[in-house]
Amino acid sequence: MKKILIFSLAYYPNNVSGAEGAIKEITDRIDSSDIEFHMVTLLSDKSLPKNEKIGNVNIHRVGFGSVYLSKILFPALAALKAKKLHKQYKFDAIWAMMTYMLWPVVLLHFWGVSIPHILTLQDGDPYEKVFERWFIRPFTPLLDYGFRKASVIQVISSYLGEWPARRGYKGDIVKIFNGANPKNMNPDYLQEEVEEIKKQLGKNPGDIYLMNAARLVYQKGHDDVIRALLLLPDNVHFVLIGGGPDEKMLKDLVEEKKLGNRVKFIGKLDREDVPKYRNTTIADIFVGPSRSEGLGNSFLSAMAARLPVISTREGGIAEFLFDKKHNPDKEPTGWVVDKDNSEQIAEAVKDVLANPGKTKEIVERARDMVFVKFNWDVIAKEMREKVFGRFI
Repeated sequence: MKKILIFSLAYYPNNVSGAEGAIKEITDRIDSSDIEFHMVTLLSDKSLPKNEKIGNVNIHRVGFGSVYLSKILFPALAALKAKKLHKQYKFDAIWAMMTYMLWPVVLLHFWGVSIPHILTLQDGDPYEKVFERWFIRPFTPLLDYGFRKASVIQVISSYLGEWPARRGYKGDIVKIFNGANPKNMNPDYLQEEVEEIKKQLGKNPGDIYLMNAARLVYQKGHDDVIRALLLLPDNVHFVLIGGGPDEKMLKDLVEEKKLGNRVKFIGKLDREDVPKYRNTTIADIFVGPSRSEGLGNSFLSAMAARLPVISTREGGIAEFLFDKKHNPDKEPTGWVVDKDNSEQIAEAVKDVLANPGKTKEIVERARDMVFVKFNWDVIAKEMREKVFGRFI
């Protein structure tokens, strides 16, 4: 049996987003007698145990429960913990989940522990934010060293596949997508639960609910959707799931535009609960005019749930969102808008609602695409063969 150590800043049961979901979906599908996975992650909540097993991953948490201080010290604490664990388990490889997890890898190497490492790029922030902020720049030489020394880099989109060469990497790049939320592909929740949510939201006959499930940050373009409501009939509402630093700004914008009765802030939900909102009983259209995306798991999940998708083609979204204007050689899978363009969002919503026949055809095509190309069973098999298999 081979052993792989994962570095991930966050993990279940708290702070789960696309990257953490990907780790669990992949590792759950790989036989534990084939690969034994361990993970060093942040102890962001003192109520969590420092060691436990979740699915097929043995979790080792480090930190002090103070999120801010622990985050700052995480690279050093994680490297120290990994050095100790390596003496016990003799890892065959390290898997760094996203760019900043190269820091503990590099520290470990500088401290005399040389283990081949895999880097997975799932970063949703734009390149400039990841590498060029003033407080990051002094440490980019460490990141570049981690890039150059990687045994293999796996990316979830062609957009992210352009990053490694810019950091000096000359090795193999393997593109393996993320997948849709399995609970949107094969729902296992009770319809009664969804009907109760619909009742709580106050959705009436004739109401149209736009929705998105994403962090409340600038890159997601939520402010553009709010402004688009001013160009749409009063029966069109926006349901927003997620938390983040832009929450106050977005709520202030809603108040300024007098849209309080048309925008519903749900707050942060567990990944397992989001599909209870991201379905055709609650929502009518998924709208995600992102300014940057590594790929866009939530978009894929919306497609799996048979929701029409309106979005930009920024970053990795271009892997799966097509329309006749931007992709004349492909069949449409959604409605494409430019970033920072509320008018185009409003026009796309009107087009979806005015053309139910076309909408149904596009929605079914998008769903079929997701089940074929963005299926976690296929993804896990590819990760085992094309990435982990190099060390086994």
